[in-house]
Amino acid sequence: MEKIEKRAITPAEVEIAYGIPKGSLANMRWRRIGPRYFKAGARKVLYLVSDVEAWIARNPVQTIDLIQ
Repeated sequence: MEKIEKRAITPAEVEIAYGIPKGSLANMRWRRIGPRYFKAGARKVLYLVSDVEAWIARNPVQTIDLIQ
């Protein structure tokens, strides 16, 4: 049997995989910021893994002053 790779994950799975708390994700959805998400039915929220990873890559935080 073939292994099926997950392409969409729940906020709980985002929290486990990427360390972004579910509450922070809910806040970002309410504020219309953060990774793109999809609604599946009235309450189910899903994130595409590729969207979460792209959002993370687009939002780096520079921690070292490179200007000397």
